[in-house]
Amino acid sequence: MSETIGNAAGKIWEYLDENGATSVSKVTKETAIAKNDVQRAIGWLAKEGKLNFVMEGRTELLSLK
Repeated sequence: MSETIGNAAGKIWEYLDENGATSVSKVTKETAIAKNDVQRAIGWLAKEGKLNFVMEGRTELLSLK
């Protein structure tokens, strides 16, 4: 399970590096990672202090620090 989450975190990090601030739903759709794995990977990246979370209206955007 850790390997799956780690791989998902890597894909999300690469996606955000290439595309900038993005919503969780768009990251999920664009990376084709399962929704639960996206949530776990976001938690992993957040714990490592690698993400910014910003509200834009009612949408939460993720970006790299």
